[in-house]
Amino acid sequence: MTQKKEAASGGDNRRKARLAEALRANLQKRKAQSRSRRTGEADTRPEGLAAAERPKE
Repeated sequence: MTQKKEAASGGDNRRKARLAEALRANLQKRKAQSRSRRTGEADTRPEGLAAAERPKE
């Protein structure tokens, strides 16, 4: 019975490590996106829902 608990905790540790790695990768990606937006020119696109509407012909 202790072998099952050890096996379950081993799988739990692997899952936590995998999730932590995915979180770090996501954070690095978001930081890179943020840096690239800061160094680029200002965005001139209109914001909000009105920008998504098609012009009436």
